[in-house]
Parts: sequence; structure tokens; C-alpha cells
Amino acid sequence: MTKTILITGSTDGIGLLTAQKLAVDGHRILLHGRSAAKLDAAADGISGTVESFVADLSNFSAVKALAGDIRAKHEKLDVLINNAGVLRAPNPTLNGGLDIRFVVNTYAPYMLTELLLPIMPQDGRVVNLSSAAQAPVDREAMLGQRQLDEMGAYAQSKLAITIWTREWARTLPEGPAMIAVNPGSLLASKMVKEGFGVAGKDMNIGADILIEAALGARFADASGKYFDNDSGAFAKPHPAALDAAHAADVMTTIRTILGQQS
Repeated sequence: MTKTILITGSTDGIGLLTAQKLAVDGHRILLHGRSAAKLDAAADGISGTVESFVADLSNFSAVKALAGDIRAKHEKLDVLINNAGVLRAPNPTLNGGLDIRFVVNTYAPYMLTELLLPIMPQDGRVVNLSSAAQAPVDREAMLGQRQLDEMGAYAQSKLAITIWTREWARTLPEGPAMIAVNPGSLLASKMVKEGFGVAGKDMNIGADILIEAALGARFADASGKYFDNDSGAFAKPHPAALDAAHAADVMTTIRTILGQQS
């Protein structure tokens, strides 16, 4: 059955490879990127039904506009893969003091998911890109009141998206499913090459697990779970994600920041 699937950050890397594979299988792919030129190039390299959407996920207004554009064109979205992420940025502190890693890796996917939920069916899936790099979240850093080094901000932002995946799943027992996935460490993406200076491992490792998380039977009852592709199994995230007080602080912080954007 043909599915309509939105993949954020799909002009290169794991996102683009995932889009290419899903399109070959006959699914309708909604590509997303910051650059119209890169989106055009990505779409040209995909065989299948593709639509392109431009939005800078470091801008909350652009996230809202992206969701509005998608809802205007589609009555149903079967799968949302929140793939877009940032590790290194020339100007990591945005206007207002927020760190771009928290905005793109945690806040924007939460906002986008919330805005698209009305057109997602109960058997739909939201696949959130987590990471093996996870660290307890400094609430002041998340609020933009304390600056972190790039790896610290990245690891905390990835734990934060893992936390909201788990916590939100509890409020949606009938679906859509909310699933956090570490697609694999040090895959050959642009982020890995720029951030760590290594060639990285085969990106098919990451693309294949994202496709399975989006559509596969193994993930049919996985809402709220974390899948670690380094071990090839469902696993417990960082212990801080299992701490009820810590998780509640992260959720309160997300709602505080996004509540200021309304």
C-alpha cells in the first residue's frame, strides 16, 4: 500500500538515501530541506513520486509554515521521519539565546509533529532520530540561559527528543506510534564527516533501519520505545530518560519554549 511519508533533512545523507529507497518501493515522498537548489537536485535523483518543501527548522515560523503547506496539500500523512539534525554550526546561538542544536534537534520536530498530528492516522508512525550520544539535559542550557560545547548540546538535544518520544507516546495510546531510533553511530553522513573527520560507515545501515521503523512489522507495537541500531535491538535510553522528574522537566521546558511561539 502506498504511504505518504515526510522526511525532514532529506537533501543529503541518511535522509536522502531513505527517501530514494522508499520512492523505489512506490511510496509518495515529501522531501524537506533548507535550500531550494539542493531540494531540486535531490528530487532529480529520486525515481518516483516526490514533492519538495523548503523550510529552515531553526526558525519556528518556518516550521509552522512547513506544517501549513503540507496540510494544505495533503489530507493524510502516514509517516513522519524527523531526520533533520545539527551538530556543528558557525553561529550556534540563535536570536533569543537558544542553541541551534536544541531548536533543530528537539523543539522543531516536536512542533512539526504536533502540527501534523491532525492528518496522521492512528496506525501512522513518527520516527524520531535519536543517537548513541545522549546526556542528561541542563534545563538552563535548553532555555538558552547557559551555553554548551557542540557535543554537549548535541547529546543533550538527542536525549531530549528521546524523552519527548517516550512521554508523548503515553498520551497517544491509540497512535500514531512515536518511536526513537539511533540509526547507527558514525555513519558516512555530512554531519559525521564534518564533526568527526572520519569517512564513516555505510549509510545503508541507517536508511534501512529508518525504513523498518517507519513501515516494518517489528515496530508495529513500538510506540514509546528506543531502538539502538548499534546493538540491533530495542534498548533502554540513557538512565536520565527513565527518571520521571528529569523527563518532566524536559517536557515542561519544551512546552514553555514552544508556548512562547504561539
